[in-house]
Amino acid sequence: MTGGAPPTVGSDGEVASLREENRKLRKINAALIDRVERSSDMAGNAFSMFETAITLEAMVRERTMELEDALGRLAKANADLAEAHASADAAQVRLRDAIDSINEGFVLFDAEDRLVLFNDAYLGFWPDIAAQIREGLSFEEVARLAAAHHQPLGSVVAPDRWVSDRLARHSVADGGHVQALADGRWVQINELRTSEGGIVGIYTDITEVKAQDARNRALELAERNLVLQSTLDNLSEGVCLFDPQGRVAAWNGALQHLLGLPDDWAQEGATHAALIAYCRDRLGMADRGCLDWRGDQPGAPRHALVAAGDRHLELRSTTLERGGQVIGFTDVTDMLRAQASLQETAETLERRVAERTAELRAEVAERRAIEGQLRDAKTAAEKANLSKTSFLAAASHDLLQPLNAARLFVAALGDRRLALPTRALVNQTSTALDSVEDLLEALLEISRLDAGAIQPEIGDFRLDTLLATLRVEFAPVARAGGLTLQIASEPLWVRSDIRLVRRILQNFLSNALRYTQQGSVTVECRAGADSVNVRVIDSGPGIAADKQGLVFEEFRRLDTRTSGKGLGLAIVKRASDMLGHRVTLESAPGKGSTFAIDLPVGEPVAEQANAWDTPGRDRSMRGLNILVIDNERAIQTGMRTLLGGWGCTVLAAGGFADAAGLFAQGEAPDIILIDYHLNDGETGEATLARLRAHFDVMVPAIMISADRGKELKARLDAHGIPLLNKPVKPAQLRALLRTMLK
Repeated sequence: MTGGAPPTVGSDGEVASLREENRKLRKINAALIDRVERSSDMAGNAFSMFETAITLEAMVRERTMELEDALGRLAKANADLAEAHASADAAQVRLRDAIDSINEGFVLFDAEDRLVLFNDAYLGFWPDIAAQIREGLSFEEVARLAAAHHQPLGSVVAPDRWVSDRLARHSVADGGHVQALADGRWVQINELRTSEGGIVGIYTDITEVKAQDARNRALELAERNLVLQSTLDNLSEGVCLFDPQGRVAAWNGALQHLLGLPDDWAQEGATHAALIAYCRDRLGMADRGCLDWRGDQPGAPRHALVAAGDRHLELRSTTLERGGQVIGFTDVTDMLRAQASLQETAETLERRVAERTAELRAEVAERRAIEGQLRDAKTAAEKANLSKTSFLAAASHDLLQPLNAARLFVAALGDRRLALPTRALVNQTSTALDSVEDLLEALLEISRLDAGAIQPEIGDFRLDTLLATLRVEFAPVARAGGLTLQIASEPLWVRSDIRLVRRILQNFLSNALRYTQQGSVTVECRAGADSVNVRVIDSGPGIAADKQGLVFEEFRRLDTRTSGKGLGLAIVKRASDMLGHRVTLESAPGKGSTFAIDLPVGEPVAEQANAWDTPGRDRSMRGLNILVIDNERAIQTGMRTLLGGWGCTVLAAGGFADAAGLFAQGEAPDIILIDYHLNDGETGEATLARLRAHFDVMVPAIMISADRGKELKARLDAHGIPLLNKPVKPAQLRALLRTMLK
């Protein structure tokens, strides 16, 4: 380790000055004392001089003490300075020891790029010039010494250029680079600038790393060669690779097999010329120059089809980018035979096609005639379907009108005080009407589904809200049958047609409660990532596996003791198919049944209250003034009887003219119950608008219709008009009236 010690700052000038001042003071003191002693005035004058001498002596003593104090401080400063010098020397020694202890070469140049500090490891990289490297040399001088003695490998060919490049790298000093030495070693040099503008360099010997990298590359190359040879050996094509000198570099067993080469053909001395001579002379290949040597010139690949005895070979010759040539031999004998066979087959097929074409022409003419008949039949079927839809719309009104009137009359009778035998007859009549109503509704709904008259209205809604309405609807049925009804109430959102989903779940619950004699019916909801599985589980008799597919057909009842019509699950099948929702059935005899449907997960939306659901205080229906508009006298009478039994004042009319004449100027009913289909093509929607304009007030109204189409419901919802479907259920009508009066 080599380096210079920092200069020591002395205090000899200050000490000399203080000593000179002390000497003068002592000299003055001695002179004053001598003058006092030699004075001839032994009286007052001598005493006066003595006093003066004493004063001067005190002053001299004070100055002397100050001088001694200054000398003490100076001595302490010199001691601190000596300790600092010792600490600096010790730190410098430790720094030198630390630098000498590291394996990497260390070198430090000052801001003027002159050598300040280095270690023995650094000198070890330059053994031929180590004796000439000393402090004070510039980096350029060190670089030129190294180049002159050919220490770096790059300086062997062009020393001046190497020095220029090295100085440029050194001036940047922004990281590391790798340098090859002439003795075979590799050194990584990292140079960075110091805060004082100098450059510190770390030299690391990476020869072993380079050697390991070379070994890894050789190993990788050997592995690639093995993979290449393995690949060649697994090819059905014969392949031979020649180096730029035309010597055989690689081949595979398929080549030897295809050409019938001897086992020792590829021993030392095998060349391109020898292989080509074998192919042309022994095998008689007429390759038309395809096999000629082109390994020393670029060119496009060549190929040729040649005969070799009773076999045919396809030749491919390719020049390698770095020199050399690859020749491939493929046996295409079987392929050519197959082509010949295919050609013969094709000719045979062409003859058969020509024969068949003549036959098909006659068939095509016949099929065209059949297609014409089918088109006519399809047109007739579409017309019939439209007629069916129109018939259903009319039938739904005409069939349900008398049923609606009968229900109103029975409901009115039920509200009166009757004898027990009479009440029993009324109840039986009501039950019979319920059965007829259910049957008609199911038949009409199946017909509408089949005719495409019902189209899904897809939207997001809360499943728990729908299930809550079903709980209210079916709880009395469950209690009447002595069954436990449990319905889940988790706040889940689904996306579907709420009307059709409600109908499906109604049929599930109706069937479960009808066929379960004892136990319970449970509705469960299982939320998944993309769907919600709604399950209706009952403890009924169960269904055999071979009968489970039949329950979804029309008029299928496995238990004839029940009062079902066998249409509920048929409606479920059609509605779920329309919606694209999967319906499943799990059941076994004696273990109950589980009907389930998968509903897509929906997105939460803001829930809106019905337009007619306005806040206010509850009102009793007694004295309520209701206007009933219907073109059927029986319906008017039934409504008057039913509503009158509830304490309402009822006025009935057949249309707008009759209704407008029932009220004086400025008067209006409290609520209007109006049928949608009136006489002479008049609709309840138009009549209600005219009446509201006539009364000059938005009278609350309820529309009654047998039309269950989505267009009508959508229009009425847009105007805030509730819709009741025929036949009207009195309990439903009464609940709706009370709701509107809140």
